[in-house]
Formats: sequence, structure tokens, C-alpha cells
Amino acid sequence: MPLGPVDVYVIAFPGNQFSGEIVPAVLEQVENGNIRILDVLFVMKDAAGEVAVLEIEDLGPEGAAYVELDIISPGALNEEDADEIADSLPENTSALMIAFENTWMEGLVGAFARAGALPIDHVRIPATVVNAVIGE
Repeated sequence: MPLGPVDVYVIAFPGNQFSGEIVPAVLEQVENGNIRILDVLFVMKDAAGEVAVLEIEDLGPEGAAYVELDIISPGALNEEDADEIADSLPENTSALMIAFENTWMEGLVGAFARAGALPIDHVRIPATVVNAVIGE
């Protein structure tokens, strides 16, 4: 089965504090059929600058909410991906890397293929930037 477009979000958590509040919003998008979770990876940098990479099953009780996510391609995010963001991650900060397929695009991707069209670029503008520009 071909995949639709995939996004990878990197979300920082200053103080290495995961609250689990993101999971219900992600689950809602999965349940609505908008996305499928390919993989999730956590990158943690302590106060001394030491980096640890954790998968969901490596998390303690503070990551329990993330276990609810149905991961369809474990390993899609890996150490190389983690290394790429670890250098820019401030000390005492964690990052959640989440890769998801935009299943809401399936119909459009199919139309592109049937028309012989080849998408050559895709730009996503973060909501914080859009809201800052339009004054929300």
C-alpha cells in the first residue's frame, strides 16, 4: 500500500517534562482517519548535555500516555534522525519526534497519479508562524 505525504514534527519540552496532553489530540486525528502514526522517538538532553534516545517502550510512567499510540512503522525514525536534532536541542530539554502519514490526502494523491501529475514540492508553514503573520 503506497503511503500519502508524511510529516515529521519535532516538538520540544523544556525541563524534560512530558505531560501526555498531546496524545489525546493525536489519537483524535487517528480515530478521525486524518493521520496514521508511522513512528515516535524521544530525544532527551540533560543539564550536562548528555543525549539519550528513547522509544515508547523505553519510557517510564511519565510516558504511559504515548503507549496508546498505534505505531505502524517502528524504526522509521532512528538514531540518525535523533542525532540531527540533538545538536540544536538546548540542555535540559527533550524533543518528541513524530512521523505521521496524512491519510486525508489519499484521494488527492490518487488524483495526481491518475492525471500523471508529479508533485515536486510541498511547504508547510507552522501554525505559530501563520498566527503571528495574520495577527491572531
